[in-house]
Amino acid sequence: MKSRNIPLIAIVGMILLALPCSIPFLAAQQQQASPKQRQHPGDDSGEMRDMPGMNQDMPGMNMGHDGDEKEPQAEHGAMDAMSHMHHHQMGPHMYMTKLRPSNPQDWAKADEIAAELRESIEKYKDYHAALADGFRIFMPNLPQSEYHFTNYYNGFLESFSFDPARPTSLLYKKTKTGYDLIGAMYTMPKRVSEEQLNERVPLSVAQWHLHTKLCLPPKDERGHADMTKFGLQGSILTKDACSEAGGHFYPVIFGWMVHVYPFEDSPEKIWGQ
Repeated sequence: MKSRNIPLIAIVGMILLALPCSIPFLAAQQQQASPKQRQHPGDDSGEMRDMPGMNQDMPGMNMGHDGDEKEPQAEHGAMDAMSHMHHHQMGPHMYMTKLRPSNPQDWAKADEIAAELRESIEKYKDYHAALADGFRIFMPNLPQSEYHFTNYYNGFLESFSFDPARPTSLLYKKTKTGYDLIGAMYTMPKRVSEEQLNERVPLSVAQWHLHTKLCLPPKDERGHADMTKFGLQGSILTKDACSEAGGHFYPVIFGWMVHVYPFEDSPEKIWGQ
């Protein structure tokens, strides 16, 4: 598949136990909560840290705390470290599912998903409509090759259900006058199996991906750290090496993501990552 240079974003929500009647209330509460209310490092009881937009408006910003990180600036530092990386840049910090053997049934399912998605997001070619419907721009002041407009409620629902017409994020190219819609993103929690990913979007058609092995530099070096060593373009790949460098290691920093470009003119381009 043709590779794309897409800025890192992400997006994944995870709620393991939620009553259907509580969904609107919880989603509204999470959108309105302050950063301190939204994030409780070391507290995994409610899994709210995996919910899109739960930290600095960064979708799915659960850094995978291993119990010894109490620093509230860690996630913000990760945002800085990741701002220089392209979303689908292949390398040791990117895990992508392997393409399975192709079959007509999977492509038929993928075609249905793309058609439903295309119809549902047509109205968002006017990006003002997306903003009016609750999508928010991630890091709008940071130059990016693509911008993610994220709907946190959709991301919440994506944690445990799938509707092709309800993407977590919309993908836009910035223009001189605004934004042009080019695609969308679906998400799933990072701990689901590849079989569960395959049930949503077939792994013979698309490659889901995870961002992995992030080493943040020491706190007092984050403004001038050697980014050939740290971050998602850095050479540090293990917790031991990160500890030796004085950094903090995150095995996985977001949940599963897959991009779709339903306005492209071929199935391969529609599902190209």
